[in-house]
Amino acid sequence: MNRFDQQLAKHSLTLRRGKFRTLQINVGRKCNQTCRHCHVDAAPWRTEMITEADAKKVGAWIEQHRPEIVDITGGAPELSEHFRYFVETSRSVGAHVIDRNNLTIIETKPYADLPEYLASHQVEVVASLPCYSAENVNAQRGEGVFEKSISALRKLNAVGYGTRLPLSLVYNPLGANLPGQQAELEADYKEALSREFGIVFTRLFTITNQPIARFADDLREQGKWDEYLELLANSFNPSTVDGLMCRSTINVGWRGEVYDCDFNQMLNMQHRNGSPLFLWDVTPESMESRDILTGNHCLACTAGAGSSCTGEVA
Repeated sequence: MNRFDQQLAKHSLTLRRGKFRTLQINVGRKCNQTCRHCHVDAAPWRTEMITEADAKKVGAWIEQHRPEIVDITGGAPELSEHFRYFVETSRSVGAHVIDRNNLTIIETKPYADLPEYLASHQVEVVASLPCYSAENVNAQRGEGVFEKSISALRKLNAVGYGTRLPLSLVYNPLGANLPGQQAELEADYKEALSREFGIVFTRLFTITNQPIARFADDLREQGKWDEYLELLANSFNPSTVDGLMCRSTINVGWRGEVYDCDFNQMLNMQHRNGSPLFLWDVTPESMESRDILTGNHCLACTAGAGSSCTGEVA
């Protein structure tokens, strides 16, 4: 029994899938950045990306099952040649579409039209900005990233994001720490970004760093792996369990594989029914009430106020 399951048992809790709401598509590992906290281990040199054949299969599933939300992530999801196909297919069935955007992709010439394109299809932008200071952002995400991010946010504001269209920012703490309270950080972000740069946004999501992939390597190199797991375990909050994103999300990998969440995907914790399951093997109904696959990393989602792709849980 892993440490997360021990915590569930201690509080007489179980974790099973509920009613389906969100299809989250990870289109691949390629990204124009190399962030220290990245749970995907994404980078410019990664080559794993969804193929046209598999993209069409996922698109057909969307047309048939009409998910309420389609959440497109990566890597930098816009680098997939099928990104716009997913946006337009999802919008055609009335789904709310989310683009997990790293902001700096907008500052590259081939993707300079992204603000206008996303606005025209009413796509929600969830954008990474781990701090409102240049020093902290550049330390976590690379030199010059903060300045490019501010420029991209201004372009998103110019086409209506943060006012008539939803623009959510994502905060990740530096190092082996839990994030502060989401409401307080959001107020600080809004004040600082408005005062310093004239930028507005809709809301802030605080997300706890996952002890997997690149961040896990950093923890081990610094000798903080055990300390961080202790922090997560000691901060377990039973009231977060009902609201965990894995209960209502089907996560799909770049080969069409089915997972409970993007974190499980990075650990190859694929759902099986005798053999590995792919999206075209399942329906929303067939996934309901299945046990969720867990590991020690799940402690990050239940520590403190909780953490999901939409920020605090409790």
